[in-house]
Amino acid sequence: MNIIVSGSLAYDRIMDFPGYFADHILPEKIHILNVCFQVNGMKEKFGGTAGNIAYALSLMGEKPVISAAIGQDYRRYFEWFSKIGLSTAYTRIISEEFTAGAYITTDRADNQITGFNPGAMKYSSELDFDGFNPRETLMIISPGNLEDMITYPGRCRASGMDYIFDPGQSLPMLEARDLIQAIDGCRILISNDYELDLIKTKTGLDQEALLKHAQALIVTMGEQGARIFTRDAELNIPAVPPRKVDDPTGAGDSFRGGLISGLVRGLDLEQSAKLGSVCASFAVECYGTQDYRFSPDEFEERYRARFG
Repeated sequence: MNIIVSGSLAYDRIMDFPGYFADHILPEKIHILNVCFQVNGMKEKFGGTAGNIAYALSLMGEKPVISAAIGQDYRRYFEWFSKIGLSTAYTRIISEEFTAGAYITTDRADNQITGFNPGAMKYSSELDFDGFNPRETLMIISPGNLEDMITYPGRCRASGMDYIFDPGQSLPMLEARDLIQAIDGCRILISNDYELDLIKTKTGLDQEALLKHAQALIVTMGEQGARIFTRDAELNIPAVPPRKVDDPTGAGDSFRGGLISGLVRGLDLEQSAKLGSVCASFAVECYGTQDYRFSPDEFEERYRARFG
């Protein structure tokens, strides 16, 4: 079965400041702020929702299509995709822009200052839906180019293609009307618990009303696991304890990759979400959203230890 992952591709450039930001900011001069923080080098990580979800799917043995725009500095990312066996055939190169980038500086108190350049993400991926059999394709529409997030749900409905809608950090930029239209007819609406409150507030729809638009709702809650809501039932999916917690960033994307891998194999929502929970447990053990690894045996061992 085909899997299309629509979203963003980004480079995360992570820097550590060896002191405290507060020591270098004068409160009485905040109106004329002009500071420079010398950092201890920089680490560059592959990121973006589409890249992170596709990476998790690759670990689960799937070969998803990545529908996203990337900039003139695409070569390192494409080399990485080639290394892990993912195609870039549906990834659009925007030669006049840089790839979306987050520049994150963290001080000793874990305070962060982040600058984000959307770059190529400002452009639609221009996915050709005609190249896919809708009955044999599942799409996830995750945070990325706003035009894609608004128009692709309608394209899915028109063609009869199942899709998962994952608005995430793009929620503040989505108008209520566009958000409701995107949710209407989706196979799954997925969010974390904070984002669900934003969805309810923005749309004016309570959970019961949302489930009249979406076939199912999955709410991720970090170490508390996830909850599945359908029109007929409610299920709790416990989190899988990791060996350690190094970096929770990207665990949600990893959960989505595991979930989708189960759905395309014909598993039900509960079984698929359990795969997502196991996948996420590996993600939090590593610094970086595409740096964790596991073998099929390691995955199976952790699954059986938690779910029997």
